[in-house]
Amino acid sequence: MSVLWVLLLVGSVVVAALTGRMAALPGAIAESAGRAVTLSLGLVGVLTLWLGLMKVAEEAGLVRSLGRLARPVLRRLFPAVPADSPAMGAITMNVAANMLGLGNAATPFGIKAMEELERENPHPGTATDAQALFCALNTASVQLVPASVIALRAAAGARQPADILAATLLASACATVAAVASAWALRRLFPAPPPGAPRA
Repeated sequence: MSVLWVLLLVGSVVVAALTGRMAALPGAIAESAGRAVTLSLGLVGVLTLWLGLMKVAEEAGLVRSLGRLARPVLRRLFPAVPADSPAMGAITMNVAANMLGLGNAATPFGIKAMEELERENPHPGTATDAQALFCALNTASVQLVPASVIALRAAAGARQPADILAATLLASACATVAAVASAWALRRLFPAPPPGAPRA
């Protein structure tokens, strides 16, 4: 990431030099820095509000309720993972937290799920079908409440920052369907070796 920022900085200086706008560069840098601070301060307030509401929902049991609703679907998606496995519990909580836009709460569940799936992996170090599917599902992530995007829009001065709810739900649902379909298609094209077979 540091290399990317350096390249962007050097590129802007080179472009300013080639176009004869070097004198305007320091002013543009200062103005952009000021806007970034203003946006960040506005974002902190809105994010605090949304994360607070999400925390209340989490403490009230909304995440667990969503998890219970998602469990039957997840059992069908992950037939190789036993229903009483700690991995299934972590997958369920990760999906539920992601649906509510609780990225900070979803991350530990995602890590726990991968650890548990790796414990059950007959070929450690090579991703199983369940691990690949979970990674795709976690990345696509159906969003019922895109708290971060709503906060960004509010900080940027949008009149109705939450009017993206329907579009976000549709887009994330399509992404999730595509992710699951791709994982299932690739599972058929590249089947995992049986438990006793050596790794390729």
